[in-house]
Amino acid sequence: MMDTIVAIASGPGRGGVGVVRLSGPDAIAIAAAIAGAAPREPRTAVYRPFRAPDGELIDLGLVIEFPAPASFTGEDVVELQGHGAPVALQALVAAAVAAGAREARPGEFSERAFLNGKLDLVQAEAIADLVAASTLTSARAALRSLAGEFSDRVSDLMRDLVGLRVQVEAAIDFPDEDIEILGAPAVTEALAGLLAATGDLLDRARAGVIVGQGARVALVGAPNVGKSTLLNRLCGESRAIVTATAGTTRDLLREQVDLAGLAVEFVDTAGLRVTDDPIEREGMRRAWDAAQGANLVLALATNAAEAAELTRIFAQLDKTERPFGIISRSQAETERTFGKGSQPASSPAPPWLWVQNKCDTSLPALGEQWLPISALQGSGVDALRAAIRSTLTAGAAGDDAFAARERHVRAIERARAYLDAARRDLESGQGAELVAEQLRLGQEALGSVCGDISADDLLGEIFSSFCIGK
Repeated sequence: MMDTIVAIASGPGRGGVGVVRLSGPDAIAIAAAIAGAAPREPRTAVYRPFRAPDGELIDLGLVIEFPAPASFTGEDVVELQGHGAPVALQALVAAAVAAGAREARPGEFSERAFLNGKLDLVQAEAIADLVAASTLTSARAALRSLAGEFSDRVSDLMRDLVGLRVQVEAAIDFPDEDIEILGAPAVTEALAGLLAATGDLLDRARAGVIVGQGARVALVGAPNVGKSTLLNRLCGESRAIVTATAGTTRDLLREQVDLAGLAVEFVDTAGLRVTDDPIEREGMRRAWDAAQGANLVLALATNAAEAAELTRIFAQLDKTERPFGIISRSQAETERTFGKGSQPASSPAPPWLWVQNKCDTSLPALGEQWLPISALQGSGVDALRAAIRSTLTAGAAGDDAFAARERHVRAIERARAYLDAARRDLESGQGAELVAEQLRLGQEALGSVCGDISADDLLGEIFSSFCIGK
């Protein structure tokens, strides 16, 4: 049996109301030791004095009992709601510890809810995402995951994958008929459907990471191309120093912006050009790192020659000397124009948006992939904001995105890779055992998303990132 834990469940600092939460087999008895005997009407607030072990008054407040199993954790839970003075709340925790409770670890309440089957792992993580949400859009995305939208999609895939495994493993049980079973249209169609559905889920999850966790956008280009002016325009205030002197920006400048409900960190970088100046070269290296670590790159240029030079510089900065995959409106057009990138599918290069700055925006842009703006005058910037947001959230269906994490993306990528391997084995006439093993590994990877299949070290890593009291 688990012990009883206690923690402050309200936010840090002073407030009108503060909450101390208890969970475990002795929660009700420990609350009674602090607040005295109270009518045990579940989920009914009772006004009581809160006292220390020596009888000294700590606070006056409400006691609410949530008997198991109808509670957040599935255990007996009691909330002591008093005034939001940190010293009073800490005194309540100390009184609970003196009565037999233990101070909770970060995320331990949510961990117990998961272990007791009250939440799956995605829903538990969504609680932390909701607490950390910095925009209304990210809060709504976290609520959708908490309500089970993400989990339901994973569960549907798991059900279909199990159904396919049943058909394939039947070929193992009846080896004389394995060719007929594996060659049946139902098997190939089911696998194709699973691959398509997993790809769609992967796109939604990648968009969900950005909606839930926020995005980073790097501004790159030659010196004096207007990067700092554009940053100021996007921020709505003067944050970056702007001068006519080339090379004013040497280090990275980061600014957080609420972009129509999407939390975006814009990163202004040093101008890129051929130079022997060691300080500028270090700035260029940092610009490259910022671009590689961004979710989106805004490539600023005033003409096609500057764009070509920018592409050449980035190709030189890439130590592997592979063509840098620049994604415009059409992937096929991109590959014809700039060369096919060789980034692995699991870690694609961030998409690029080409921005033609310092131009007369009444004239057509230099090419289809260019967005014409004037950062100085502000013309075209609203269209750029919309393009940034739509590019970052590609894969999310409008504003109904659910929150996701990189862990989920990696797990779905693994699942899809195993399903694709099963498809190749099926097409090449491999035995049922090999196909079944790939499907089993795919199910295992997919199961780790919601915690159907999870390791103890994974749980420890996830819940340690939660705040105390959750």
